[in-house]
Amino acid sequence: MQHARAITQFIIDEFLPDVAPADLDPHADLIADGVIDSLGLLKLLVWLETEHGLRADDLELSPERFKSVAAIDGLIAEHAATAVEAT
Repeated sequence: MQHARAITQFIIDEFLPDVAPADLDPHADLIADGVIDSLGLLKLLVWLETEHGLRADDLELSPERFKSVAAIDGLIAEHAATAVEAT
């Protein structure tokens, strides 16, 4: 999980200010647990575009893709691999 630290920090900064990074399980379901709602998903999409160059129109916008730090990390890795293949 190459980007897990940055993703975790974003989640904590935006949604869980009273939680320590070490206390956020990378496999916790952020949507089912109520950490991220629909507006939170929009914030996350903006962050992914700004920080990692992912564009919403290039992504499969399934909640499963955004449900945990590990899932988001996989999405970033998949996008990076696709970008390398395209060059």
